[in-house]
Amino acid sequence: MGQTVLVTGGAGYIGSVTVEKLAEAGWKVVVVDDLSQGHRDAIVPGVPLEPGDVGDQAFLRGVLSKHRVGSVIHFAAKSVVPESQSRPGEYYRTNVVAGCALLDAMAETGVGEIVFSSSAGVYGEPESVPISESHGTRPLSVYGDTKLAFERILEWRSGAVGLKYVSLRYFNAAGASARFGEDHSPETHLIPNALRAAQGVLSEITVYGDDYETPDGTCIRDYVDVRDLADAHIAALDALSRGRSGVFNLGSGDGWSVLNVINEVTRITGRSVPCAVGPRRAGDPARLVASSSLAERELAWKPRHRELSDMIESAWAWARRFPHGYSA
Repeated sequence: MGQTVLVTGGAGYIGSVTVEKLAEAGWKVVVVDDLSQGHRDAIVPGVPLEPGDVGDQAFLRGVLSKHRVGSVIHFAAKSVVPESQSRPGEYYRTNVVAGCALLDAMAETGVGEIVFSSSAGVYGEPESVPISESHGTRPLSVYGDTKLAFERILEWRSGAVGLKYVSLRYFNAAGASARFGEDHSPETHLIPNALRAAQGVLSEITVYGDDYETPDGTCIRDYVDVRDLADAHIAALDALSRGRSGVFNLGSGDGWSVLNVINEVTRITGRSVPCAVGPRRAGDPARLVASSSLAERELAWKPRHRELSDMIESAWAWARRFPHGYSA
């Protein structure tokens, strides 16, 4: 833990909880975030913020040198699937081209370790469930394709210049820590929107399609607690220090439908969740459930908050403190 960990996107949802866990574990951390999607109030007290663009190679080179960075955790990205379909160029510039600028800055300053925040979106429509890392990759969205493209760049650079990397393909992040939670603008994720509808902040939420080949017709997703995701990123840093590189799924191994989630939010909050059925969204597979057995073996990682109720309860506690997000 002698060297500093740079966390790009550390003012965002998963990034802030990961920085919190790193700081609690005694790691030295610096955050790079342009605050276009992150929040200044989501910066862990005492952790330095270097505001700037991950695509600015000269800026990154200065940050890496100034803070004597030894490893990078790379969260900074655009991540809204429907938006990616209509703005593909923007997503490739942010998620791939800017990522290459980060890798070049790392090479120029001798930083040879990176943990990449990837996505289950690289798989597309699964041929078998649960999904293992050996499953074929056929993204259904521009977002998923940008994640896969950067994974391939990491693999090629590993062979070319000896870069050590861990790519974490996680499924649907959920929940909150006591201090940090989910606040996107616009918010597209089911659980925070369902909680806001229960609070009356939203008039209703939209269920995107009820004609999938699932028991209740709505999409099924594997939710993984943000606190467990943060632990996985720290475990990945430990794996890199042992010379281990590779790709790992992170999930709970359980699948819940959209209606399952809405019903559970209703039960936990004691309030109704007004909803309406809309058309399917492009790029949404019917079912995504992870096999995380490789991460359990190789990273010694196992989710501790795997019950959906636990995730929703922590998110509900945060939503009651911040009904309008960090801007409240």
